[in-house]
Amino acid sequence: MPKALPPDLSAGGPDRGRSLARHYPRGLEIDPHAHDWAQVLYAVSGVMWVETGREALVVPPQRAVWLPPGTVHAIRMMSAVQMRNLYLHERYVRHLSRRHDVFEVNGLLRELITTLAEREAELDETYLQTAYRLTVMELERARSHVQRIPLPGTADRRLAMLCEAVIVNPSLEVSFEQHAASVGASSRTLSRLFRRELGSGFAEWRRQVQLAVAVSRLAEGQPVSRVARSLGYLPSSFSDMFRRELGAAPTGFYPAGTLMAADGEPVPEPA
Repeated sequence: MPKALPPDLSAGGPDRGRSLARHYPRGLEIDPHAHDWAQVLYAVSGVMWVETGREALVVPPQRAVWLPPGTVHAIRMMSAVQMRNLYLHERYVRHLSRRHDVFEVNGLLRELITTLAEREAELDETYLQTAYRLTVMELERARSHVQRIPLPGTADRRLAMLCEAVIVNPSLEVSFEQHAASVGASSRTLSRLFRRELGSGFAEWRRQVQLAVAVSRLAEGQPVSRVARSLGYLPSSFSDMFRRELGAAPTGFYPAGTLMAADGEPVPEPA
């Protein structure tokens, strides 16, 4: 997998806030790291898989991640990502949550983040001070919306191997028994490990991974029918599962401006 280095915030500069705008290709990974500053991790397009300790956060474009100062995190780009990040000095965010979270990005917050990340060099200091203060105020009001996927520790290599195999290929066509055999353990043993280490059964855990993968593929504009079949579902049962788990239709996760056909699938761009 290609790697990228996290930004270096140690150099001198304004302490009211800093920003970053970058493009990352699908599959790129940023290794575990932490910042002394708080971070708003946001992508205007694309889907991120953010690991914080023993859980993964799935982040589609309608949402962002709040990372308090010192939060160790790693990032995997599940699709091509247009990243727009803000970094906020600890003195300005002491009243905000000390726990990492995923939150919904409303229209005002989206415009603030993108304006600061894309145009900061053009803006005067008075505007920047005001914009960063308003951003912090909006973060106080943001609504949490977390899709957390628990991750295994290092105590049992078999469980870790199975979970990684599911993340790579979460299709229903590979049964739990097949996964168990591939890592050299009985399904009974692994069922017990799932409950003890991850707090859920295999089917429930895999469904959360499937939703994460589905959101990333929909964000790339793939048809619902193709996404469903790649995960081992009939399109109708996939749509039902998606609505039940995320409270929205799969088509709601297509990129903004996608043209839709009468059957609810995206219209392919002309060659």
